[in-house]
Amino acid sequence: MSGGARLENANPLIFQRTGERLQTANDEDEDVADPIDDREIFDILSGYIPRAFNVILINFELNVVEQVRVRVDDQENTVGVEFTPTIPHCSMATLIGLSIKVKLLRSLPERFKIDVHITPGTHASEDAVNKQLADKERVAAALENSQLLEVVNQCLISNARTG
Repeated sequence: MSGGARLENANPLIFQRTGERLQTANDEDEDVADPIDDREIFDILSGYIPRAFNVILINFELNVVEQVRVRVDDQENTVGVEFTPTIPHCSMATLIGLSIKVKLLRSLPERFKIDVHITPGTHASEDAVNKQLADKERVAAALENSQLLEVVNQCLISNARTG
């Protein structure tokens, strides 16, 4: 980190990470219908550690994403994820939300409508960030920007690569 830069949240509160999901014989059976549920979405997201400009580490031990804030209706083809920035003025909130949305778009069947937004009351610019994340044209335009797409891709670095 350069001399003039400083962390927004130098002393974040760390939470116990949710344990791994126990696998059953039916989980491996391709002939058994397996509806997507909140834990599967949480597992998709927690398999990755979003990184923001290699300076600020946002991970699931900080409860940015919690399983209780994931809603799935497999029959209605909808997924909703609320994320909680670690501080009320987090400048990375839009990037975090966009990264979550991109990860789900890449991981789920196209039939799903994905809604990603900030947990109510946890960010000073909650309405503005939620409006950006809900606007299909703005999300599409953001993903057409090669520099921004590179930053989003950096946010989705696998745990295997980061240790």
